[in-house]
Order: sequence, then structure tokens, then C-alpha cells
Amino acid sequence: MKKANVDRFIFWAAIIVILAATALLVIFQKSAEPYLDRVMTGITHNMDWAFQFLTIGLFIVLLWLAFSRYGNIKLGEGKPEFSTFSWGTMLFTAGMGTSIMYWSMAEPLFYFTGPPFGIEPGSQEAAEWAVTYGLFHWGISAWSLYAFPTVVIAYMYFIRKRPTLKLSAALSGALGKYSEGWIGKVIDILVIWSLVGGLGTSLGLGVPMVSAVVADVIGIQPSLMLDAIIVILITVIYSASAYLGLHKGIRKLSDLNIYLALALAVFVLLAGPTLFILTYFSNSFGMMLQNFLMMSFYTDPIAESGFPQDWTVFYWAWFAATAPFMGLFVARISKGRTLRQLIMHMLLWGSVGGWLYFMVFGGYSMSLELGGVLTLTDILADDGGPAAVVAILKSLPLSVIVLPFFIVLAVIFLSTSMDSATYVLAAIATRELKAGQDPARWHRMIWGGMLAVLTLGLLFVGGLRVVQTSAVVVSIPIFLFYLLLAVSLFRWLKQDFPAPPLREPKRFMKEPKIKGGD
Repeated sequence: MKKANVDRFIFWAAIIVILAATALLVIFQKSAEPYLDRVMTGITHNMDWAFQFLTIGLFIVLLWLAFSRYGNIKLGEGKPEFSTFSWGTMLFTAGMGTSIMYWSMAEPLFYFTGPPFGIEPGSQEAAEWAVTYGLFHWGISAWSLYAFPTVVIAYMYFIRKRPTLKLSAALSGALGKYSEGWIGKVIDILVIWSLVGGLGTSLGLGVPMVSAVVADVIGIQPSLMLDAIIVILITVIYSASAYLGLHKGIRKLSDLNIYLALALAVFVLLAGPTLFILTYFSNSFGMMLQNFLMMSFYTDPIAESGFPQDWTVFYWAWFAATAPFMGLFVARISKGRTLRQLIMHMLLWGSVGGWLYFMVFGGYSMSLELGGVLTLTDILADDGGPAAVVAILKSLPLSVIVLPFFIVLAVIFLSTSMDSATYVLAAIATRELKAGQDPARWHRMIWGGMLAVLTLGLLFVGGLRVVQTSAVVVSIPIFLFYLLLAVSLFRWLKQDFPAPPLREPKRFMKEPKIKGGD
């Protein structure tokens, strides 16, 4: 098969922009960080209504697409490229990473001490909402933000047969010829920046967490050097996975990831207070379903507590910023699926995986807090999230085995996010990428190495957080991209699958014969 050609302009322009922007953010970190924080606050507090309407609107549109006549549209010819299990593992691990490991333990504790709706912190009612909000934030709404760009990109790639994996191409239905000019180039470079920043968020949460657990296992203090060693280890794993490609590398690593993640969840469920975890989840899940619409539109304009802006809207902006990456990757691996399968599997695979981890680890951490076994909220406030994670894991039976197992799982979780990201970065900077074709191996390796060097540099200079924040600020233009994606999709559907003609009404009675003659 002919090798994919590199889009030199995108390749070099993206590298220059990433290096220059990162350098400027680090050099002017003291002034840039508060400025970006103010911009972030402005986005979450002034555009709360917009992100909430966008998220619930996407969910409604996706359900309509899935169950309309368009749901039967098949993406590509022949059988699916991957088994349903492997397809599901790749889309879940690419979207979640170690974030779900960290937040499933820590997030309920934050809600317990800072609950919504003016509830008293630390109260029984606050405990009932603690896991409920975690289930909401990591459920169907979040995956709707991921699924819609995936549908449009997959449609463009397989139905319109555009041999490229770029967001600009998916916007061509709305932008026309402008998608191939400098506007399209800017869009693709912006997507690359949002992806790099999104990876920074995953690494910013995952590496310190892994470092804290490793330090506890071997009896040393967490340090930047230990963080660097972990990043190098992750780089070796995800680079090898990306080098082997989708079938031999990314798919197999994702499958292993899910097997290990399920094993740990089952162990904690059985070793912990099983009945409490199950009943607590049942209660929380019921509250989430009952209050889904209220939570989806909650802005708290009277009390102005800031809870929905700091949590819900921030999450929607974060997921939106990384959604183009998910759309490009999942579209590539979805050959042979129908639109209905793509939509329903993304919504269900992603949501069920998130709910499972919040059920087990959120329920377990809250049982320790409520039962007085550990004051996790104090550990979280005084020593930070990684220390709370270590305390939770050490409370489990066989912690001598659990802690190393957790390290292996977290490293693989980070690696599965990074290898798919490396693949997508190379795909965006490739001129043409036909179905079944992968970006050049050397191209994937360059992006993998660049991500590693960038991450190590930011860790040592302490600039990771400012890059994370800048990436979420990118959610403003991404918001507009969602609207353009919708225009593109509906224009294409109207052109490619015009509405069938209306049938003539059936006649249940014979028409009376008209007698002629004068």
C-alpha cells in the first residue's frame, strides 16, 4: 500500500506553534496563569447556559440520529475492522485514561465537603449527592460531547470518502472551499494544541498519582526525578504501541487495560463493603436519573455558589476541548459499524465504564469516610489528591499486592491514552489517509518523542497546569465547531439521503361510478 504523505505545512506549523506557545506560557507563567484562570472563570460563569444547552442538545440529536432512518447508514464496506470488545476498549481507554481512576476516588469527597444546592457540607444529604454527581459528570452527557464529532468525522471519512482525518475536512459541509485554505489549517493546528493540552491534563493528574503510589511502595519521597522516570516508562510503552499500529499495538494494549481495570474493580467490590457499595450506587444512580434534567441545566443564579460553573461547566468545556481528538480516533476504528451502533456504543460503553468505577471506588472511599475508618477529606485538603489515593489503596486487604497492581494499571491507562493521541497527531499532519491506512511509523514516533520531551520539560519548570488551562480555553472556538459540524452533517444527509416521497393514501372505499349522458 502506498505510504501516507505528510502534510508538511501542518506538521511544521503545529510543532512551531506548540513549542512557541509552551515557551511563552512557561516564561510568562506568573502573569499568564492568573490571566488564563480569569479567562477560564469567565468562560464557565458567562457561558454556563451555552455549554449546558449544547450538551443536552447533542444528546437529543444523537438519539434522534440513532433511531431515525439514518441510523442504518453503514460506515464503510465489509465486516467491522475490530471486534465489538476491542472496539469498545479502544474508545473507552482513549477517552478516559487515568482521569477516571483519580476522580472516581477523589470527586465524591469534594462533593461531600462542597455539595450543590446549598446543602450543608458533611451532612447526610451531602453524602447522598457525593457519588450522584460523579455518575452525572462521567456519564451520557460527557460521552455525547465525544460522540457527535465522531459521527460527523466518520460520515465524512467513510460515506463522503474524504481520505483524510482532519477536523477541517469534517467542517467542509459548512465552510466549503474555506476548509481547505488557511482557515482549515488554523482549525487543524488548534485541534493539535487542544489535544496536547488535554494530554497535559491527563499527565498532570496521572503522573503525580502514580509517583505517590510508587514512592509509598519503595519507601521514598515523591520527587520530580521519580515523575520523570515514570514519564519515560510511559513513553517507552506508548511509543512501542503506536509503532506496532492499531491492530498489533493499540488494540492489544487497550484490551489488556480493560482486563486489569475490571480485575481491580471486582477485587475492591468483593474485598470492600460489598453490600454498602451496591446499595449506595443504586440510590445514587436513581437520584441521578430522577434529577438528570435539573442537573443538566443547573446554574444557581440566585445563590451564586459557583458549584455548577466550577464543576459541571468546567467538565463540559474540558470534554469539548478534547472531543475532536476522540472523534478522529474513534472514527478511524469504526469501519463496518452503522451510525446507530457508533452512537449507542459510545454512549453506553463510555458511560457504563465510568459508572462502574464511581460505583466501586467512589462507594469505597465514601464508606471509609462515613465509617470513620479514614478522614479522607482531611487528607485531601492537607496533602492533596495523590496522598488520598494512597491512603484509600492502603486500606484494602492485600495492599502489598494492590499497590503494585494499581501502578501497572495506571501506567497502562496513561499509555493507552498517549498511544491513541500519538496516532491522531500523526493522522492530522498527514495529507491523505485512506481507509485501512496508518500514518507513517516514523511520523508517529516523532510525535511520541515530542510529547515526552514536552511533558518532561513542563514537569521540571512547573508549567504543566498553565498549558492545561490554556487548552480548556480553546473550548470557545471548539463550541463554534460543534455548530459547524451540525451544519455539515445535516447538509450531507439531505444531499446523500433525500427524504423519500410521500406515499399516496390507501383507498379503503371504491370511488362511485359517475354516470354519463345528458
